[in-house]
Parts: sequence; C-alpha cells; structure tokens
Amino acid sequence: MEERKQIPNDATSRKVAKAAILMAISDSREEERRLKEEKNAEGMKLAAMDFGGEALTSVPKIIERAVVGSKREGVILDGHAEEGAVAGAAHEVISQVLSRSIGLNFGGKIGVARMGGHLCVAAFFAIGMIHLDDVAIAVSHRAVEEMK
Repeated sequence: MEERKQIPNDATSRKVAKAAILMAISDSREEERRLKEEKNAEGMKLAAMDFGGEALTSVPKIIERAVVGSKREGVILDGHAEEGAVAGAAHEVISQVLSRSIGLNFGGKIGVARMGGHLCVAAFFAIGMIHLDDVAIAVSHRAVEEMK
C-alpha cells in the first residue's frame, strides 16, 4: 500500500498575520514605510492606521479607518467583498478586546496585510485611562480573492 505524503501547511497566512502585527506595533511612519517596501518586494501589500477614543463609541470609526486606509494604500480594491473582508476582520479584532475596555479609552494602531488569498488585520491596543494602561494585541484573518 502506497504511503500518502504529508502536504506541508500553507505558511502564507502566518506570514500575512506576522506582517499585520509588525505594522500594528511599528513605532514610526518611517518603520511602516520600510516594512511596506520590504514586504511589497515579496508580493505583499500593507497599511497602518492609528486610532483612539472611548471604547464603545469608537468602534465604527476604527472600522471605517481600517477600510479607508486599506483602499488608500492599495491593499484592497473598491468593492463590497473586499471592503467587507477588512471591515469584518477589523470588527473581530475589536471584539477580542472590547469586553476588557468598556467604560475605558483605548488607542493604538491597526495593521492590515494582504498576500495572495490571505488578508489579516491586527491591532495593538493601549486600554485604560490617563497613564494607567493595559496592552493587548488581536489578529483576525479573512480569505479573499487574489488581486489581479
């Protein structure tokens, strides 16, 4: 009986998630630019957007920023499916930390990365008030059509 060969896992989703996280934790626009150039050479598109405000009331604005910034940077095309993928992933990322944030402020940065059929949104959050912050990172993945 012939043995089946193990097919290696597709590491693309991990690469895309890592790139989104690196964008979310980047310290400066210069670092963002360097990451974009480096990953663009590998066929990956990246974007990053800052956000902040009261946790519950900021959610729609954060999602909108993720979608608009992703379109502006060429990570997604103008259309319902791609905008919905970013919006859904951004909403999921926020949902992962929202229960810890009710009644507090949060701010940070969203990173979006896309390569092939993989799109990831990651966010770095500082949650709290004044200088008494907790921190969190959240990541979400969506399958998308490959860009042509």
